[in-house]
Amino acid sequence: MTAELLMALAPIAVLIVMGTWLKRSRFLQDSFWAQAERLGYYVLLPALFLHGLATAKLDNVPVQGMIMALVVSTVMVAVLMVGARPLIKDNDAAFTSIFQGAVRFNNYVGVSVVAGLFAPRASRCAVANAAIVPTVNILCVLVFARYGTGGKMPAGKVARQVALNPLVLACFAGIALQALGVGLPVGIEPVIKALGQASLPLGLLCVGAALELGSVRSWFRPVAYSSVVKFLIMPLMTLCACHVVGLDGKAAIAALLFQALPTASSSYIMARQLGGDAPLMAGIIASQTLLAAVALPIAVIVLIPWI
Repeated sequence: MTAELLMALAPIAVLIVMGTWLKRSRFLQDSFWAQAERLGYYVLLPALFLHGLATAKLDNVPVQGMIMALVVSTVMVAVLMVGARPLIKDNDAAFTSIFQGAVRFNNYVGVSVVAGLFAPRASRCAVANAAIVPTVNILCVLVFARYGTGGKMPAGKVARQVALNPLVLACFAGIALQALGVGLPVGIEPVIKALGQASLPLGLLCVGAALELGSVRSWFRPVAYSSVVKFLIMPLMTLCACHVVGLDGKAAIAALLFQALPTASSSYIMARQLGGDAPLMAGIIASQTLLAAVALPIAVIVLIPWI
């Protein structure tokens, strides 16, 4: 498992470094990065989620048990984070980045690791995405509505933010197409797939471009907060949820793996678009990607015997 994990993490680290170099060398104009982030948030990431959820094969997977375990553990950690807000000394914008670092997951790493451990991989990955992606996006929009730089929003505006969020809309559209059994039209499916695949490298390049290495010292406490939750508390909550709903075997291991992944590159794009601390979010993404090489194998190896 460790070898598969390192192979999955390596290209992520390389793309982040490449993004940093492209920004520092001014190979691309500074105006490019804001437009790339907008393209990723409104077009490429929604395409990724829509395609993955609409085309998934769910044969021989305990769908209900996996969804319940993943949603319950994610919501429990989110409630814990919001409840602990008074204890976190960083400002509200920084808290949104800490929150995202604690609850979001890197889909690319998850698919790569599960591919190395199980065959076929697509069904378990699809269920994990169907459960976690809409849940975390709704939770993050709510947290941005309360703690983002735009200030606290009235309930009506929060509802509109959730209802019109492109990532949330894409998730529910994909789930609806999956439930109806229609998938994506033959002529459209390759286009949506290609757009979604483009979101991963572009998002990581944007993360690298946003890194402010001179601020490394200020990352330590937020990275520690988010990483302890991500690599310790979230897997423990998932293990408890698996026992409560009776989920075991490979499905439980897959759920545990997804919940112990480093945070997603899309966290940075959401932070930039919704008023979070984007430079700090970039630092958390880069730091967790490196920490995952050690933290993820330890978390999973220690907890799997308890499943």
